[in-house]
Amino acid sequence: QVQLVESGGGVVQAGDSLTLSCKASGRTFSPYTMGWFRQAPGKEREFVAGITWRDGRTYYSDPVMGRFTISRDNAKNTGTLQMNSLKPEDTAVYYCASQNLVGPIARLQAYDYWGQGTQVTVSP
Repeated sequence: QVQLVESGGGVVQAGDSLTLSCKASGRTFSPYTMGWFRQAPGKEREFVAGITWRDGRTYYSDPVMGRFTISRDNAKNTGTLQMNSLKPEDTAVYYCASQNLVGPIARLQAYDYWGQGTQVTVSP
């Protein structure tokens, strides 16, 4: 079993930056992909960014392209989402997830483990 714990959320102003972390623990952590998703009130959970664990290929949704950067530290079993130039529409609960086998990186159902989420609030 794998446990994922997010941290780093908070309340910031538009234009600010925030860094989210996702720490994995449990059995040997060697996913195919780690992804970040977010869910705003009244909306469906959506893909934000993903990274392949072994070779570090990155993928981003259009709304965050150029502003967010996903990375990982294999030795520390930790993934990071650096968020710059934050906008009020980025306000959401952010979740990290891991995918054991190769699958559609933006598809929620392709992920096996999820964290509990961390709130990010961006004020105008």
